[in-house]
Amino acid sequence: MFPLLFQAQSRNRIVLDHLKSEMREHKIPGLQLTVIKENKQILSKALGKANVPFAVKADNNNIFSINSIAKVFASVAILQLVERGDLDLDKPIRNYLDDLPLNWQSVTLIQLLSHTSGLPDVEDPERDELVGGQGQDSAWILVRQMPLQFQAGESFSYNATNYGLLQKIIERYGEVSFEAFVREHQFKVAGMAYTSFGNSFEVAANKSPTYCYYYFDAAVGNYVEGKQLLEVSEKFPTSLRADAGAFSTAEDLAKWIIALQTGKLLKSKESIAQLWEPVPLNNGTYDGFGGLLNAYALGWPVIRREEHPGVAPIGGGRAAFIIYPEDKLAIVLLTNLSGASPEEIIEEIAKVYLAAH
Repeated sequence: MFPLLFQAQSRNRIVLDHLKSEMREHKIPGLQLTVIKENKQILSKALGKANVPFAVKADNNNIFSINSIAKVFASVAILQLVERGDLDLDKPIRNYLDDLPLNWQSVTLIQLLSHTSGLPDVEDPERDELVGGQGQDSAWILVRQMPLQFQAGESFSYNATNYGLLQKIIERYGEVSFEAFVREHQFKVAGMAYTSFGNSFEVAANKSPTYCYYYFDAAVGNYVEGKQLLEVSEKFPTSLRADAGAFSTAEDLAKWIIALQTGKLLKSKESIAQLWEPVPLNNGTYDGFGGLLNAYALGWPVIRREEHPGVAPIGGGRAAFIIYPEDKLAIVLLTNLSGASPEEIIEEIAKVYLAAH
């Protein structure tokens, strides 16, 4: 018993020392880490500062922006409606939404979920705002008039239109707002007291601001890295909450992961397997963000490899969690620094626990 306890304490100490080193190297103000083994939390720790100017120490109850990790809540909501018999992933979206442009109608739910639809993006990545710059209602009118990026299934293109449409489907068949559906059927079931949707500038108890070292340089027309720490202000349109705009804690996300894996959110293991199954392109190959995240499933970036494969939702370059299904291991890392690449830090932390097998 005592040697096993010592080993566990030793692993945790190694992990925390590594985290402190990463924080120094990448100048990360604050973070939260939760490690789950066999659906039990074995480590939960907060380090650094949740608020820099007021020197507020981070704790496990601080709320961090998890941005587009919201997509996994949307994908689970879709599978919940599939299990209920309301939806079929292989059916065209014309079965579920009215008044779609003609060239959108044959796109399937799987293609929306996996970003292989080829639909035009309602967000303008060059301007970091919705297309047209006149608000979300105007943007949805404008995007319907834009050409397809490619034929459905031919390529991978990460864009907000896909999840905006999925939100409309969830709201139509769930008969409530997207946020209300997810709160009732996921957050409440998992016991998540600190998770919500909103904008970064909205005030909430224990909420940590998001920081970055990047600023827009008009001379080069792009974002560049500077030396001064800046506070990020982000607005997440209400029609795109299935795409981004979530805030949570590492412990809340750990509860959600455990609830998912223990059958509290989805009834069958087959549904979970379907969530995490990489979606091939029409030519049989796989595409994703590149590098570590080399494929994409139903709202979940995938790490395809022979040993220790994983699924790895990321948000805003500041928040991530990786589930290693074959190893019964999951690690949640939330930071308050955009550009911190938490998924890479998680991979290093995972090696400590995987080496214990």
